[in-house]
Amino acid sequence: MHLEKIQDSRYKSLPSPQELTAMDRDLAFIEVEAGSQRELTADQILSFNRQGYIKPLRIFDEGEMAEYRDQLDEMMAASLAAGQTSYSIISAHLKSPAVYDLLTNSQVVAYVKDLLGEDVIAWGAHCLCKLPGDGKQISWHQDASYWPLSPSRTVTAWLAIDDADEGNACMRFVAGSHRRGHLEYRQSEANEENVLNQTVDDVEQYGSVVYDELEAGEISLHSDLLLHGSDINRSERRRFGLTMRYCAAEVRAEMGWNSEGVVVSGSDPSGHWADKPRTTA
Repeated sequence: MHLEKIQDSRYKSLPSPQELTAMDRDLAFIEVEAGSQRELTADQILSFNRQGYIKPLRIFDEGEMAEYRDQLDEMMAASLAAGQTSYSIISAHLKSPAVYDLLTNSQVVAYVKDLLGEDVIAWGAHCLCKLPGDGKQISWHQDASYWPLSPSRTVTAWLAIDDADEGNACMRFVAGSHRRGHLEYRQSEANEENVLNQTVDDVEQYGSVVYDELEAGEISLHSDLLLHGSDINRSERRRFGLTMRYCAAEVRAEMGWNSEGVVVSGSDPSGHWADKPRTTA
């Protein structure tokens, strides 16, 4: 299954490799300057600069997460009943008040501000649910490979809706790979059962593999240039996560991707991003 086959045509489309190649994108990691952070420690900033990620950060307690899980379970059930897959809910903040509230959560935004600065845009949310026995993997990739955004100042907050560990195919990072720039990839083959359509091979040359094990209600933060992926879920437990995307307001988006942005901190002086209101759906 390839990502372009599961997109909802009512929302932003994924650029083709040819379209991305034609764009003038600055895909070089920009280090975070330490000193003005309020929520993250100096060691966490150093880890992000050197390793490309920070984990874990507790956002919700068990009761709070249970309430959100119930709402997201309803959305997932409706999507599956409509013939979609458990990976199909993109632009979720435009479809679900609960996801919009998660994307704009003050504690999540406070952490992200420490990496991106005062003016922050939330521009995307994607539900990813690995069901037991679905046979799908997410091959090694860099998020920046897919996005018509420049410069590379985007951070993903990955929220664990369920506990995520090695047993139920949690996300994996290649520590330090974000410092290698935009890496060569190949188009995935059909027999790979890859949710995405790109694969970076021989990732061990770029750094050590780290498992992003999180308890429900915790997040990790990672750079858009960090190599990551996840294996097939061979357990009897599902692994439900929500990816929430943030960028500095200075980032420019092509192909209309700015139309789904939400100003979550500071301002957007240029007015490039749409600043979508909370959905009432």
